Amino acid sequence: MQESLFDTPHRGEQIQLEDATLLYYPRFYDEAKADELFRVLQLQIPWRQEQTRIAGIPRLQPRLSAGFGDADAEYTYSGLHLLPLPWHPHLLDIKNDIEHAIAGEVKMRGPQHFNSVLLNYYRDERDSMGWHSDDETELGLQPVIASLSLGGSRTFALKHRERKDLRYKIPLAHGSLLIMSGDTQSHWLHAIAKETLACDARINLTFRQIFPSKII
Repeated sequence: MQESLFDTPHRGEQIQLEDATLLYYPRFYDEAKADELFRVLQLQIPWRQEQTRIAGIPRLQPRLSAGFGDADAEYTYSGLHLLPLPWHPHLLDIKNDIEHAIAGEVKMRGPQHFNSVLLNYYRDERDSMGWHSDDETELGLQPVIASLSLGGSRTFALKHRERKDLRYKIPLAHGSLLIMSGDTQSHWLHAIAKETLACDARINLTFRQIFPSKII
């Protein structure tokens, strides 16, 4: 990565990985704006701890979450079927900022438009996200995932599905934006691991475009 880009808001840098298309904005929002958004979302989002089944055993997810979006943007992942809450005004503002910033840089299927966002709240170092890909049918063949990070920095780990030697880690900073597109979800898994040292709370927002099944 080129260090000079870390001080230039709304400029993305390509991360070169085989079978992946990644664009990273280290300072998509400056510190003051990122602080404001973190405080608002921490207090105003109706956070829930969802339950999933792993090997047939019900388990609480090790984080809190919430889903927002257009009325028809229903999303299913890890056995959960999420009915989106109506857009919060701050989430709409963030969505519009991201769509404007990546217009022309990222190819999206259909209009340059996100109609859904999944928020995850990592309360401390014990909260995590297991290995997975955002490859659900309703996301289409080459989904564009826009991931905004607010709060404490956490390590975003990627590993190739077939090439065991291909791994990569990105420390996602406060106010940063990571765009995953192209064939990334077909070839790579990603995760947020638990940490051994204390971590500040982090909120992650993943914007996506969900398509009705009839047009996929």
